[in-house]
Amino acid sequence: MKKQRVVVAMSGGVDSSLTAALLLRQGYEVIGVTMRLWNDPTLPKTEEDPSQRAVDDAKAVADALGIELHVVDYYDLFEEKIVSYFIREYQRARTPNPCIVCNQELKFGALLAKARELGADYLATGHYAQITYDEARDEYFLQKGLDPKKDQSYVLYHMKQDVLRHFLFPLGGMEKNETRRLAEEMALPVAHKKESQDICFIPDNDYKGFLERHCPKMFRAGKIIDMKGNVLGKHNGLARYTIGQRKGLGIVAPHPLYVVGMDQKTNTLFVGENKDLFIHELIAEDVSFVAKEPPTESFVAEAKIRYAAPPARARITPMKNSRALVSFDEPQRAMTPGQSVVFYDGDTVLGGGIIREPIREDK
Repeated sequence: MKKQRVVVAMSGGVDSSLTAALLLRQGYEVIGVTMRLWNDPTLPKTEEDPSQRAVDDAKAVADALGIELHVVDYYDLFEEKIVSYFIREYQRARTPNPCIVCNQELKFGALLAKARELGADYLATGHYAQITYDEARDEYFLQKGLDPKKDQSYVLYHMKQDVLRHFLFPLGGMEKNETRRLAEEMALPVAHKKESQDICFIPDNDYKGFLERHCPKMFRAGKIIDMKGNVLGKHNGLARYTIGQRKGLGIVAPHPLYVVGMDQKTNTLFVGENKDLFIHELIAEDVSFVAKEPPTESFVAEAKIRYAAPPARARITPMKNSRALVSFDEPQRAMTPGQSVVFYDGDTVLGGGIIREPIREDK
């Protein structure tokens, strides 16, 4: 019987390397693919190129496992779909999540197409999430990873049925300490490699410095206004602030003040008390559902307004133009335009969307 062929997205890290090793052990024909991505040309050149390091580490693992490795050049695609989006969102006074867009555009799109080109039955990644299949309904489900501290289902909510049927997440049923132990047992060359940073194209994690280099015009001074319309001072660029921020505002007040909103058109930073951060409703855009038949009527689920937020009960009402009204039973703190709101039924991901705007009751 012919082995099923699977392409593994190999970043040179522990998780993707173990993914390849496990699938090989399970009897699949494994092919590795490493994406060569964009590197910031404005950074000083160092002896070590992060993109080349990823390729070198992936090649070392592929050689150790005895599998084929393809290197695909997605430099321009990554710059167009991820980096430009990241900058554009900050220009709109929003806080983006580039990992979600990267999954949608590169892994579910370009990389899956590459896997099919290589004749693969599946594409596998090292995400901590799980895929289940209901044979009676001929429907796939996206579920949380077993390890709650590593669960990455939040960043995968764009997955639809035609994508889920071709994906494998071998690590979804494991805990992180187990994967590290297995990598050591299998003597993988990257077994002791450190975890990668949050934003892969900003190696020093200084996103404000990144934005200043690539779009200095967005750092224009503007007014800081409180909830009553009083001008309290000046800010030095909306991109320097996030919703819920307290420190670094540069204003003096008799009580603590927090960033509660931004207006890109007037270049205004709005501040208020902690209570002003709690809001019941939001409008989401670019809403996507996992189910074969997406809901058309309102339904109750749990929703998370950011990766690390606890899930909270809400009513989701689908709207026209891929939008939805999300109404929480209890107000949520610091809803942030540009971040994603993801819907769950227990451990099952129902879908999600991008927070377009919180709806203030006094608006």
